Amino acid sequence: MQHPATPRLAWAITGSGHFLGECLALVESRTDVDLFLTRAAAEVLVMYGVDLKRLRERITCYRDGAASAPPVARFYQGIYSRLVIAPATSNTVAKMVCGISDTLVTNIYAQAGKCRVPSIVFACDTAPAMQTEAPGGQVMVYPRRIDLENVERLRGFEYTTVVDSVAALAAALALPP
Repeated sequence: MQHPATPRLAWAITGSGHFLGECLALVESRTDVDLFLTRAAAEVLVMYGVDLKRLRERITCYRDGAASAPPVARFYQGIYSRLVIAPATSNTVAKMVCGISDTLVTNIYAQAGKCRVPSIVFACDTAPAMQTEAPGGQVMVYPRRIDLENVERLRGFEYTTVVDSVAALAAALALPP
């Protein structure tokens, strides 16, 4: 199987608005990104004023629409050097920790690991109290103990780096894969 000369970056978005604008700015600052969107991500992007049609004109987007998640084959073909999941909801983190692969994003995370493609996860729930952006503005949230525990468990997974800020995400992206 022939691998591309310059592997791309797979970037997955889940159904969270947590630093969504900053994550999209990082996506749009690059020319080597393919986006993977859960159904919830497609809904949330619209809630935060993102025009999906215009986004798809600028960036290749794969949406969660098939039970078997056909885009996972791109990981077998060596197309991606890394997977970024940013932002990652507590639901997605919990599924990844439990090995559940029932959405496009959880499926590509599992397949990336099986193909030894490193993943960077910007988890939403990383502190006992935090400010986050909701469609109406900034709100305080208080992640549950189970959410915080799942993030800590994910930190121990092979080929996975968990970051807890936009600055840490940008720094992780600057490192070679």
